[in-house]
Amino acid sequence: MASFFLPVSRMQLADFDFDLPEHLIAQHPPAERGGSRLLAALPGQLPQDSRFADLPDWLSPGDVLVFNNTKVMKARLFGQKASGGRIEALVERVVDAETVLAHVRSSKSPKPGTELHFEGGVRAVMQERTGELFCLRFVLSGSQTVYDILERHGHLPLPPYIERPAGADDDERYQTVYAKHQGAVAAPTAGLHFTEALLARLAERGIETAEVTLHVGAGTFQPVRVENIAEHTMHSEWYRISEDTVQAVAAAQARGNRVWAVGTTSLRCLESAAASGSLRAGEGDTDIFITPGYRFRVVDGLITNFHLPKSTLLMLVSAFSGMEHIRRTYRHAIEQQYRFFSYGDAMLLQRNEEGGQTPLSFSGSPL
Repeated sequence: MASFFLPVSRMQLADFDFDLPEHLIAQHPPAERGGSRLLAALPGQLPQDSRFADLPDWLSPGDVLVFNNTKVMKARLFGQKASGGRIEALVERVVDAETVLAHVRSSKSPKPGTELHFEGGVRAVMQERTGELFCLRFVLSGSQTVYDILERHGHLPLPPYIERPAGADDDERYQTVYAKHQGAVAAPTAGLHFTEALLARLAERGIETAEVTLHVGAGTFQPVRVENIAEHTMHSEWYRISEDTVQAVAAAQARGNRVWAVGTTSLRCLESAAASGSLRAGEGDTDIFITPGYRFRVVDGLITNFHLPKSTLLMLVSAFSGMEHIRRTYRHAIEQQYRFFSYGDAMLLQRNEEGGQTPLSFSGSPL
């Protein structure tokens, strides 16, 4: 059957679905950081099984790896309302030293003025509702900040598909070795594979690094609830990119090297900062929604984990490398028993030179 370009307005959620055996969803990190597998899925080649430790062999001297240096907050708080009802808060964004926007679970949503009592004697007052989020102002003492409260009394918010409570090991393993700036609710998981030793080997090979910050929000786990993906409303996340990173990317492009995003969050940050046509330093909120047909301006290569069925991130990688290419790659990963999602294995992708949009046949099967 002849194939053709399918406009985003006609793409359906089912186009991004696949059956994943439950036992392939990684519930724990590998025994040692960096001990994961790497599936190299490069254009025009069959998928190649490798090890993440061999990443330097897949890159060229002069290439630039762009890391997201966000740090995961212990963003989950448990407690009760003054009336005695149980309550759970997941901090989505820190607004200032004493105010946050949070998701709140309770039998009845707290009204403005309601006092909330969390573990450790922590108190907060609900100020107002902002969409699906609640504005909470904490009652602090001395020079305390919200970050101090979360670090001392909060719990690490593991993804919903990890069916166990966070343990002491997760405090280290669900954090990259280069994490710097607190503000994320979820880890930029492609970065979890990197060790100090691997970063040193990359430097020895002449591979350069740069950093951006994008505070990953809980929306990254939210399912797409509309059949026509053009109707999906993307969540917003805060990002910052420095002039040093802009210059590092420009220098790599000038000498003909590739720019590699370490994770979809780094990619979203770079592409958001280039929305005007060229990469610019700055900060702000982004709700960029990348689907097949998107024309990439900055990123040539992507290191990423395997993503949820029907997710915006699966749509992103399909845009980046082509829908049929991603389908073949995921089939191979499942057949070869790769570990999926946050604590799972990784894959290495390159940009489809046609801009990410590939012919999609109505006879093509879902992933």
